[in-house]
Amino acid sequence: MSNTYQVFQNLQQHKTQLIDTTHLDNGVGLASWTNHDDLVVVDEANHHTLSLYVADGYESYLKTPHGWRNGGAPDRMCLMPRGYASTWHIREALSFVHFYFTDAHLRDIAEKTWDKSPAALSVDEHIFADDPQIAALYRHFLLASHWHDQADRMTLSSAASLLLTHIVRHYTQFQWQPLHSRGGLSPYQLSRVKAYIDAHLDQPLQLAELAEQTHLSEYHFARMFKQSQGMAPHQYVMQQRLLRAEQLLRHSSLPLTDIAQQCGFSSSSHFTNRFRQMKGVVPSSLRKT
Repeated sequence: MSNTYQVFQNLQQHKTQLIDTTHLDNGVGLASWTNHDDLVVVDEANHHTLSLYVADGYESYLKTPHGWRNGGAPDRMCLMPRGYASTWHIREALSFVHFYFTDAHLRDIAEKTWDKSPAALSVDEHIFADDPQIAALYRHFLLASHWHDQADRMTLSSAASLLLTHIVRHYTQFQWQPLHSRGGLSPYQLSRVKAYIDAHLDQPLQLAELAEQTHLSEYHFARMFKQSQGMAPHQYVMQQRLLRAEQLLRHSSLPLTDIAQQCGFSSSSHFTNRFRQMKGVVPSSLRKT
Protein backbone atom coordinates (compact mmCIF):
# COMPACT_ATOMS: atom_id res chain seq x y z
CA MET A 1 0.00 0.00 0.00
CA SER A 2 1.11 3.54 -0.75
CA ASN A 3 1.50 4.58 2.90
CA THR A 4 3.85 2.60 5.13
CA TYR A 5 1.74 1.28 7.99
CA GLN A 6 3.87 -0.25 10.71
CA VAL A 7 1.24 -2.70 12.02
CA PHE A 8 0.82 -4.04 8.47
CA GLN A 9 4.56 -4.59 8.18
CA ASN A 10 4.78 -6.02 11.69
CA LEU A 11 2.18 -8.72 11.07
CA GLN A 12 4.06 -9.93 8.01
CA GLN A 13 6.94 -10.88 10.29
CA HIS A 14 4.73 -13.42 12.11
CA LYS A 15 2.61 -16.38 11.00
CA THR A 16 -0.22 -14.06 10.06
CA GLN A 17 -1.37 -14.75 6.49
CA LEU A 18 -2.30 -11.80 4.28
CA ILE A 19 -5.46 -12.51 2.26
CA ASP A 20 -5.92 -9.18 0.51
CA THR A 21 -4.89 -5.54 0.82
CA THR A 22 -5.63 -2.21 -0.82
CA HIS A 23 -5.37 1.51 -0.20
CA LEU A 24 -7.81 4.25 -1.08
CA ASP A 25 -7.03 7.56 -2.73
CA ASN A 26 -6.75 9.44 0.57
CA GLY A 27 -4.14 6.95 1.79
CA VAL A 28 -6.12 4.90 4.32
CA GLY A 29 -5.29 1.20 4.17
CA LEU A 30 -7.26 -2.04 4.32
CA ALA A 31 -5.88 -5.51 4.93
CA SER A 32 -7.56 -8.87 5.41
CA TRP A 33 -5.73 -11.47 7.53
CA THR A 34 -5.91 -14.95 9.03
CA ASN A 35 -3.82 -16.44 11.82
CA HIS A 36 -3.53 -19.56 13.95
CA ASP A 37 -1.25 -20.71 16.74
CA ASP A 38 0.96 -17.62 16.90
CA LEU A 39 2.51 -15.21 19.39
CA VAL A 40 2.28 -11.73 17.91
CA VAL A 41 4.16 -8.76 19.32
CA VAL A 42 2.92 -5.43 17.92
CA ASP A 43 5.30 -2.52 18.39
CA GLU A 44 4.25 1.09 18.88
CA ALA A 45 2.98 2.48 15.58
CA ASN A 46 2.67 6.01 14.20
CA HIS A 47 -0.90 5.37 13.06
CA HIS A 48 -4.23 4.05 14.33
CA THR A 49 -5.66 0.59 13.61
CA LEU A 50 -9.32 -0.45 13.69
CA SER A 51 -9.61 -4.24 13.64
CA LEU A 52 -12.80 -6.26 13.20
CA TYR A 53 -13.06 -9.98 13.92
CA VAL A 54 -14.64 -11.53 10.83
CA ALA A 55 -14.65 -15.19 11.87
CA ASP A 56 -13.73 -16.99 15.10
CA GLY A 57 -11.38 -15.13 17.45
CA TYR A 58 -12.66 -16.76 20.64
CA GLU A 59 -9.14 -17.92 21.50
CA SER A 60 -7.40 -14.62 20.80
CA TYR A 61 -5.66 -13.49 24.00
CA LEU A 62 -4.17 -10.09 24.85
CA LYS A 63 -1.37 -9.88 27.42
CA THR A 64 -2.24 -7.46 30.25
CA PRO A 65 -0.56 -6.57 33.57
CA HIS A 66 -3.03 -8.96 35.20
CA GLY A 67 -2.53 -11.89 32.84
CA TRP A 68 -3.92 -13.04 29.49
CA ARG A 69 -7.35 -11.68 28.58
CA ASN A 70 -9.65 -12.89 25.82
CA GLY A 71 -13.00 -11.67 24.53
CA GLY A 72 -12.79 -11.93 20.78
CA ALA A 73 -15.72 -13.07 18.65
CA PRO A 74 -17.16 -12.33 15.20
CA ASP A 75 -18.02 -8.60 14.87
CA ARG A 76 -16.00 -7.63 17.94
CA MET A 77 -13.68 -4.72 17.26
CA CYS A 78 -10.33 -3.54 18.60
CA LEU A 79 -9.41 0.13 18.24
CA MET A 80 -5.67 0.52 18.77
CA PRO A 81 -4.48 4.15 18.85
CA ARG A 82 -1.20 5.54 17.62
CA GLY A 83 1.63 4.48 19.95
CA TYR A 84 -0.22 1.37 21.16
CA ALA A 85 2.00 -1.68 21.83
CA SER A 86 0.62 -5.13 22.56
CA THR A 87 1.31 -8.86 22.71
CA TRP A 88 -1.24 -11.37 21.44
CA HIS A 89 -1.46 -15.16 21.77
CA ILE A 90 -3.56 -16.58 18.92
CA ARG A 91 -4.44 -20.10 20.05
CA GLU A 92 -7.02 -21.05 17.41
CA ALA A 93 -8.04 -19.94 13.93
CA LEU A 94 -8.87 -16.25 13.47
CA SER A 95 -9.92 -14.08 10.51
CA PHE A 96 -9.89 -10.29 10.79
CA VAL A 97 -9.74 -7.08 8.76
CA HIS A 98 -7.59 -4.06 9.59
CA PHE A 99 -8.36 -0.44 8.72
CA TYR A 100 -5.27 1.79 8.98
CA PHE A 101 -5.47 5.58 9.29
CA THR A 102 -3.61 8.54 10.79
CA ASP A 103 -4.25 11.70 12.81
CA ALA A 104 -4.24 13.59 9.51
CA HIS A 105 -7.20 11.56 8.23
CA LEU A 106 -9.19 12.23 11.41
CA ARG A 107 -8.29 15.91 11.38
CA ASP A 108 -9.40 16.22 7.77
CA ILE A 109 -12.76 14.59 8.52
CA ALA A 110 -13.29 16.78 11.59
CA GLU A 111 -12.51 19.99 9.71
CA LYS A 112 -14.79 19.11 6.80
CA THR A 113 -17.61 17.91 9.02
CA TRP A 114 -17.62 20.41 11.85
CA ASP A 115 -15.76 23.35 10.28
CA LYS A 116 -13.12 23.56 13.02
CA SER A 117 -9.75 22.01 13.61
CA PRO A 118 -9.46 19.75 16.69
CA ALA A 119 -6.65 20.44 19.11
CA ALA A 120 -4.47 17.56 20.36
CA LEU A 121 -6.67 14.92 18.77
CA SER A 122 -6.28 11.54 20.44
CA VAL A 123 -8.07 8.24 19.93
CA ASP A 124 -9.40 6.08 22.77
CA GLU A 125 -8.33 2.47 23.15
CA HIS A 126 -11.07 -0.18 22.91
CA ILE A 127 -10.31 -3.91 22.93
CA PHE A 128 -12.85 -6.70 22.32
CA ALA A 129 -15.63 -4.11 22.08
CA ASP A 130 -19.04 -4.21 20.42
CA ASP A 131 -20.07 -1.45 18.00
CA PRO A 132 -22.93 -2.48 15.68
CA GLN A 133 -22.38 0.51 13.37
CA ILE A 134 -18.72 -0.34 12.81
CA ALA A 135 -19.60 -4.01 12.26
CA ALA A 136 -22.31 -3.03 9.75
CA LEU A 137 -19.94 -0.76 7.80
CA TYR A 138 -17.38 -3.55 7.60
CA ARG A 139 -19.87 -6.27 6.67
CA HIS A 140 -22.12 -4.40 4.24
CA PHE A 141 -19.53 -2.25 2.47
CA LEU A 142 -15.87 -3.15 3.07
CA LEU A 143 -16.28 -6.93 3.01
CA ALA A 144 -19.04 -6.95 0.38
CA SER A 145 -17.04 -4.88 -2.11
CA HIS A 146 -14.36 -5.95 -4.58
CA TRP A 147 -11.26 -4.15 -3.30
CA HIS A 148 -9.59 -4.07 -6.71
CA ASP A 149 -12.60 -3.33 -8.89
CA GLN A 150 -12.85 0.31 -9.93
CA ALA A 151 -16.66 0.11 -9.90
CA ASP A 152 -16.57 -0.38 -6.12
CA ARG A 153 -14.01 2.29 -5.29
CA MET A 154 -16.63 4.88 -4.41
CA THR A 155 -18.39 2.43 -2.09
CA LEU A 156 -15.09 1.78 -0.30
CA SER A 157 -14.27 5.49 -0.06
CA SER A 158 -17.73 6.29 1.30
CA ALA A 159 -17.48 3.54 3.92
CA ALA A 160 -14.01 4.74 4.93
CA SER A 161 -15.32 8.30 5.37
CA LEU A 162 -18.22 7.02 7.48
CA LEU A 163 -15.84 4.97 9.64
CA LEU A 164 -13.55 7.95 10.21
CA THR A 165 -16.51 10.21 11.03
CA HIS A 166 -17.84 7.63 13.51
CA ILE A 167 -14.44 7.36 15.18
CA VAL A 168 -14.05 11.15 15.48
CA ARG A 169 -17.54 11.46 16.94
CA HIS A 170 -17.47 8.54 19.37
CA TYR A 171 -13.88 7.55 20.10
CA THR A 172 -11.98 10.78 20.68
CA GLN A 173 -11.53 12.85 23.82
CA PHE A 174 -13.55 15.69 22.29
CA GLN A 175 -17.24 15.93 21.65
CA TRP A 176 -18.13 17.80 18.49
CA GLN A 177 -21.40 19.39 17.51
CA PRO A 178 -22.00 18.74 13.81
CA LEU A 179 -23.29 21.46 11.52
CA HIS A 180 -26.59 20.22 10.14
CA SER A 181 -27.14 21.04 6.49
CA ARG A 182 -30.53 22.41 5.50
CA GLY A 183 -32.05 20.95 2.39
CA GLY A 184 -30.30 19.08 -0.36
CA LEU A 185 -28.24 20.17 -3.32
CA SER A 186 -29.41 23.07 -5.44
CA PRO A 187 -30.89 22.12 -8.85
CA TYR A 188 -27.74 23.45 -10.51
CA GLN A 189 -25.45 21.40 -8.24
CA LEU A 190 -27.47 18.23 -8.70
CA SER A 191 -27.58 18.67 -12.48
CA ARG A 192 -23.84 19.32 -12.61
CA VAL A 193 -23.03 16.20 -10.57
CA LYS A 194 -25.35 13.99 -12.63
CA ALA A 195 -23.82 15.25 -15.87
CA TYR A 196 -20.33 14.57 -14.53
CA ILE A 197 -21.31 11.04 -13.52
CA ASP A 198 -22.90 10.38 -16.91
CA ALA A 199 -19.75 11.55 -18.70
CA HIS A 200 -17.40 9.43 -16.59
CA LEU A 201 -19.25 6.12 -16.06
CA ASP A 202 -16.34 4.22 -17.60
CA GLN A 203 -14.06 5.48 -14.79
CA PRO A 204 -13.77 4.62 -11.06
CA LEU A 205 -15.54 7.85 -9.85
CA GLN A 206 -14.41 8.77 -6.35
CA LEU A 207 -16.60 10.55 -3.81
CA ALA A 208 -14.05 13.36 -3.58
CA GLU A 209 -14.28 14.26 -7.27
CA LEU A 210 -18.09 14.34 -7.14
CA ALA A 211 -17.99 16.58 -4.07
CA GLU A 212 -15.55 18.83 -5.91
CA GLN A 213 -18.22 19.53 -8.54
CA THR A 214 -20.33 21.19 -5.82
CA HIS A 215 -17.47 22.75 -3.81
CA LEU A 216 -18.65 20.90 -0.70
CA SER A 217 -16.83 18.58 1.71
CA GLU A 218 -17.31 14.87 1.03
CA TYR A 219 -19.35 14.52 4.20
CA HIS A 220 -21.78 17.34 3.42
CA PHE A 221 -22.00 16.40 -0.26
CA ALA A 222 -22.94 12.79 0.56
CA ARG A 223 -25.65 13.89 3.01
CA MET A 224 -27.10 16.55 0.70
CA PHE A 225 -26.99 14.31 -2.38
CA LYS A 226 -28.92 11.60 -0.53
CA GLN A 227 -31.47 14.16 0.63
CA SER A 228 -31.94 15.38 -2.96
CA GLN A 229 -31.81 12.04 -4.75
CA GLY A 230 -33.13 9.60 -2.15
CA MET A 231 -30.03 7.40 -2.32
CA ALA A 232 -26.32 7.61 -1.51
CA PRO A 233 -23.91 8.74 -4.26
CA HIS A 234 -22.38 5.28 -4.66
CA GLN A 235 -25.85 3.74 -5.04
CA TYR A 236 -26.78 6.27 -7.70
CA VAL A 237 -23.55 5.69 -9.61
CA MET A 238 -24.11 1.93 -9.60
CA GLN A 239 -27.70 2.45 -10.73
CA GLN A 240 -26.49 4.58 -13.65
CA ARG A 241 -23.83 2.04 -14.60
CA LEU A 242 -26.45 -0.69 -14.81
CA LEU A 243 -28.95 1.49 -16.68
CA ARG A 244 -26.34 2.27 -19.32
CA ALA A 245 -25.42 -1.40 -19.50
CA GLU A 246 -29.07 -2.31 -20.04
CA GLN A 247 -29.35 0.19 -22.90
CA LEU A 248 -26.22 -1.20 -24.54
CA LEU A 249 -27.50 -4.75 -24.16
CA ARG A 250 -30.81 -3.87 -25.78
CA HIS A 251 -29.58 -1.58 -28.54
CA SER A 252 -26.06 -2.68 -29.46
CA SER A 253 -24.19 -5.82 -30.41
CA LEU A 254 -21.15 -5.04 -28.26
CA PRO A 255 -19.59 -8.03 -26.44
CA LEU A 256 -20.26 -8.25 -22.72
CA THR A 257 -16.61 -7.48 -21.94
CA ASP A 258 -16.85 -4.19 -23.86
CA ILE A 259 -20.12 -3.25 -22.17
CA ALA A 260 -18.60 -4.00 -18.77
CA GLN A 261 -15.63 -1.79 -19.54
CA GLN A 262 -17.74 1.09 -20.87
CA CYS A 263 -19.86 0.98 -17.70
CA GLY A 264 -16.94 1.02 -15.28
CA PHE A 265 -16.69 -2.65 -14.32
CA SER A 266 -13.25 -4.22 -14.29
CA SER A 267 -14.47 -7.63 -15.43
CA SER A 268 -17.45 -9.18 -17.15
CA SER A 269 -17.98 -11.50 -14.16
CA HIS A 270 -18.35 -8.61 -11.74
CA PHE A 271 -20.67 -6.90 -14.21
CA THR A 272 -22.77 -10.06 -14.53
CA ASN A 273 -23.06 -10.49 -10.75
CA ARG A 274 -24.09 -6.87 -10.18
CA PHE A 275 -26.56 -6.96 -13.06
CA ARG A 276 -28.19 -10.15 -11.77
CA GLN A 277 -28.48 -8.69 -8.25
CA MET A 278 -30.24 -5.54 -9.51
CA LYS A 279 -32.25 -6.86 -12.47
CA GLY A 280 -32.90 -10.49 -11.54
CA VAL A 281 -31.44 -11.84 -14.80
CA VAL A 282 -27.97 -12.19 -16.22
CA PRO A 283 -26.98 -9.83 -19.09
CA SER A 284 -26.92 -12.57 -21.70
CA SER A 285 -30.53 -13.57 -20.89
CA LEU A 286 -31.73 -9.99 -21.23
CA ARG A 287 -30.02 -9.68 -24.60
CA LYS A 288 -31.78 -12.81 -25.87
CA THR A 289 -35.17 -11.32 -25.03
